[in-house]
Amino acid sequence: MSELEIRGLRVSFDGFTAVDGVDLEVRAGDLRFLIGPNGAGKTTLVDAVTGLVKARGSVRFGGAELLGRSVHRIARSGIGRTFQTATVFEELTVLQNLDIAAGAGRGAWTMLRRRKAVPPEVTEALATVGLTDLADSPAGTLAHGQKQWLEIGMLLVQDVRLLLLDEPVAGMSHDEREATGELLRRISAERTVVVIEHDMDFMRSFARSVSVLHAGRVLSEGTVAQVQADPKVQEVYLGHTATEDAGDMAGQEA
Repeated sequence: MSELEIRGLRVSFDGFTAVDGVDLEVRAGDLRFLIGPNGAGKTTLVDAVTGLVKARGSVRFGGAELLGRSVHRIARSGIGRTFQTATVFEELTVLQNLDIAAGAGRGAWTMLRRRKAVPPEVTEALATVGLTDLADSPAGTLAHGQKQWLEIGMLLVQDVRLLLLDEPVAGMSHDEREATGELLRRISAERTVVVIEHDMDFMRSFARSVSVLHAGRVLSEGTVAQVQADPKVQEVYLGHTATEDAGDMAGQEA
């Protein structure tokens, strides 16, 4: 069964069509990577799914139509996203950030004060994202990769079923990228994860399935091997030199 089902999705800005009739299905438990050149429509597609831009067509999540809903209603349906720059409360501790994210419906003072007991969903998220030992550290002191992990943890405590991550490993070290990939694998054991990505080495290492967008449309879909072997993808990324190492795709993505 498809967790996310997109049909005929179109998004236009002042006469420019950024997403041009995209059909896309993501099955529950998938770790799907969305790749494509700059301007292919990847982020705009995610913006449409999360209600940040108006769109035509259909976006169904768990069988329910999302288009026309507010951003908050879509989020409450179990969809969460991150942006290219982590948005955490830097002056608050890691634990407080997670507590606030988990505390929808509680008053501000209740969320900020330390509890006698840490909620189990917060403890679990700390362990999942590898930040248990840094629970009492201000979020602003975390390394770049750790801030991204904290933001993912803030989605986990909200019991998000579909995570939409926009370039989660941008600016990370090699070790941070590897740790992030393993984190996404763990998360996708119980949730569905969609990753917008430019790092082709990261995609090859961790994607379960790939959708290639080009000029606002889906150009190709399949496993990493299937997509890299697709002549249409080779032409978009590599021009006529289809025999070059597919790793050169990363250079075209920058």
